[in-house]
Amino acid sequence: MRGFRGVIAMIFKILSYLKFLVKSTNQHGVHSPFVFSYVTQCLYSKKRLHKNKSINVLLKTIAYFNFDSISVNNRSFRELVKQNFPEVQFDKNTVDLLFMNELSTSSFEKLRSEGKLHNNSLILVDSIYVSHQNLEQWNQLIALPGITVSIDMYYCGLISIRREQVKEHFTIRI
Repeated sequence: MRGFRGVIAMIFKILSYLKFLVKSTNQHGVHSPFVFSYVTQCLYSKKRLHKNKSINVLLKTIAYFNFDSISVNNRSFRELVKQNFPEVQFDKNTVDLLFMNELSTSSFEKLRSEGKLHNNSLILVDSIYVSHQNLEQWNQLIALPGITVSIDMYYCGLISIRREQVKEHFTIRI
């Protein structure tokens, strides 16, 4: 039984990656100035801070936006952030960047109602394609009216709640 589930998981990953490649674009398919700047100046910068793509996106995003208040729910990722950005404060009442392994719509709504997020807060969700369940959670999350910008980078996804931003979804190769 375990082998069968492994095969199904492998098939899911391969098919989802192929679908991602077909839908994805680079900076030339981005019409939002906010997202275009983020993609070209942050994601596509030559600086590589870590070999893991999700961690690399996390560290580049912190540097690009010069965030000083973040929340990371993975202990080893948190240590890497401390090493690279010793001035960053963790788990304050309101955070600039939230990094989660997964995020359900109810958890997102709870974070918003508790005031953990402000208008310019960003949320990075790791491993959105690791399972069918994670991908479903991601799709439900980006469909929420409170999410204005979402960027699917296959390895992780970024969401924004900027009220002045028009609701858009981007699928970007990194």
